[in-house]
Amino acid sequence: MTKTSRTSRRIGLTALAAALLTGVAVPTASAGQDRPELRQAVQEFVDAGFGGMQLRVRDERGEWTGSAGVRELGGTAKPPTNGHFRVGSTSKNFTATLVLQLVAEGRIGLDTPVAGFLPRFGLDSRITVRMLLQHTSGLFNHTGQYNPDGTVTPGIPWAGKEWVDKRFHTYRPEELVRLAVAKSPVFEPGARWDYSNTNYVVARLLVEKLTGRPFAEELDRRILRPLKLRGTLSPNAWPGMPEPYAHAYYRYEDAGQWKTIDVTHQNPSWISSAGDMISTTKDLQTYFSVLQSGKLLPAWLMAEMRKTHPGSESLYGFYGLGQFTQDLGPGCAGPILNHNGGNNGYGSLMYSTPDGGKTLTGSITAGAPEIDPVPSYPAALNKLLKTVFCGK
Repeated sequence: MTKTSRTSRRIGLTALAAALLTGVAVPTASAGQDRPELRQAVQEFVDAGFGGMQLRVRDERGEWTGSAGVRELGGTAKPPTNGHFRVGSTSKNFTATLVLQLVAEGRIGLDTPVAGFLPRFGLDSRITVRMLLQHTSGLFNHTGQYNPDGTVTPGIPWAGKEWVDKRFHTYRPEELVRLAVAKSPVFEPGARWDYSNTNYVVARLLVEKLTGRPFAEELDRRILRPLKLRGTLSPNAWPGMPEPYAHAYYRYEDAGQWKTIDVTHQNPSWISSAGDMISTTKDLQTYFSVLQSGKLLPAWLMAEMRKTHPGSESLYGFYGLGQFTQDLGPGCAGPILNHNGGNNGYGSLMYSTPDGGKTLTGSITAGAPEIDPVPSYPAALNKLLKTVFCGK
């Protein structure tokens, strides 16, 4: 397994491969504007094996929405273009922004150690806010640590029958952090880069400590309500899904037999603020555009957010503080910013130019069990990005 494929797996693509959705794909586009190149790009995800996709693009030609595939197993209706979905690790960008707002207010410094604020966990005194947000803390990943030799040190169950049986179980954020700190550090703080969901659970607890309010309440107060993101929430342990939505399915092996179940409703507390949020393509578009245009953070913190770690290269570019910076290559106008995500049954896309003027947001569900879409995902994604951001 290559470095890039290991990183992609950490970020949640295996959750897409485990889902199951079937049906005939018929793309739809928003009324009044036909964008055949975007319709084709969406269709190619479904042709590659994904069961459904909704996409929203805003550029110099205006706003376009479209979908392909089906919203429910055995049905014919297409995914709604205004549908809710679990955004997975895209949540990390919201969490990072919330933490950086507290940095901007002087509540804590970017290079301040966090152990003194959360003494009950016995964190290494060298771990700083920056290390949490950039994945350089060395903390064990509570969802399972991917090792350089390709092996995995298990964490909490998040896949297979073990996860299916516990998909409505509630984990407290403190429980996840205690599990992680009970394991040996992966490396010395700051020594290198390694994607760990635990970093963003610690960040959640730091927000709560600094503000004296629950994370979801602070997120709502600072970001969701001001931006009128009415389709977005941090659900904690709530297993529901606001309507409308495309269903999520999960395929797993049980006693030698493959089974498929609807996992639209699941308790996301196992991933906490590292990936539990629900949103829509419209809300993600609004949020990420406003963030990149500099209206949520001061310029000096936007610059810090975009400083990437040289050892963090992946399919999505290089990692900064809660987001990736990606160069699409010759012929494309500059870098793009992103943080995609995956949750069992759902995948999300969130991209913007540095000025917030051009955006791409989307949701994907995986497809038929005989087709694993993950091998085709990088090529389909690259073509979509170049179509939107490079005019190719």
